[in-house]
Amino acid sequence: MAYLILYVYDIILTASTSALRDMIITVLKAEFPMTDLGCIHSFLGVSSKFNEQGLFLLQARYAEEIIERANMSHCKPCTTPVDLKSKLAEDGGKPVKRATEYRSLGGALQYLTFTRPDISYTVQQVCLFMHDPHELHLQALKRVIRYLQGTKTMGLQLLKKQKMALTAYTDADWAGCPSTRHSTSGYCIYMGDNLVSWSAKRQPTVSRSSAEAEYKGVANVVAEACCLQNFLLEMGIPLTQATVVYCDNVSAVYLSTNPVQHQRTKHIEIDIHFVREKVHMGEVRVFHIPSTLQYADIFTKGLPTSLFTSFRSSLGVRKPTLQFREGIR
Repeated sequence: MAYLILYVYDIILTASTSALRDMIITVLKAEFPMTDLGCIHSFLGVSSKFNEQGLFLLQARYAEEIIERANMSHCKPCTTPVDLKSKLAEDGGKPVKRATEYRSLGGALQYLTFTRPDISYTVQQVCLFMHDPHELHLQALKRVIRYLQGTKTMGLQLLKKQKMALTAYTDADWAGCPSTRHSTSGYCIYMGDNLVSWSAKRQPTVSRSSAEAEYKGVANVVAEACCLQNFLLEMGIPLTQATVVYCDNVSAVYLSTNPVQHQRTKHIEIDIHFVREKVHMGEVRVFHIPSTLQYADIFTKGLPTSLFTSFRSSLGVRKPTLQFREGIR
């Protein structure tokens, strides 16, 4: 078995045996002008380093470039990318004079979230105002860059020899947007102890209750988990265990299994049936979890420093180890 990842003219190739991999490279070289760069070190700006634990992904140089573009190379670092105050509103003071620069930095930060899930929520917030940024939005963006100044060497650690089972955490901040009263959903999905998918996104419609907002979040993470299950099946790795979904809202957990319709939940009937069907088929199990262990909180709101640091570590975001080694292709 072999896997080939192609993006325009950049290729990652791995195979179950060295002979098969070398044969594929030989065939490709016969058809296209190619260069074998050996073991992977970088792909699309993401640095890949092998260590004793597995594979470490980071974008340290890219983070430095963002800091330099913002003319903040000598800024004072901060411990979290977002404060504990209320969410950003559309009317955030005076309009930014250089809106193009704001949009450029916001887009650059979006690419950085590929290996830095700890800034996903803040970047999502500042990118909501690309069309009309104001001073408060710019201050929030600069706080992210100040946070990067102290954590630019951090990356995402992927651990080897993990069990093939999916575990998901989902949360929603009900009516958190002060301008539209839309809720913000966030989730993270682990395969074993490896973070493989995450999201921080404002819900497209207003929720009439916290249970509705949380249940929409459950539906979103179940849909993503189903996509990952199908992807693994296509790769020849079918999952034998149900995906476990953790939610800190008791009502949302109850709705995932209770077949009785309630007056307050008729307007979210489609999401209810979607999740219930997956639970009934045994593909998904939804459980309650205390808020103190809800890792998805980092994708929906600002957290105190101690809790943020703990959740960041649980996501696998950390500084690189001192010892790196050459990987095996």
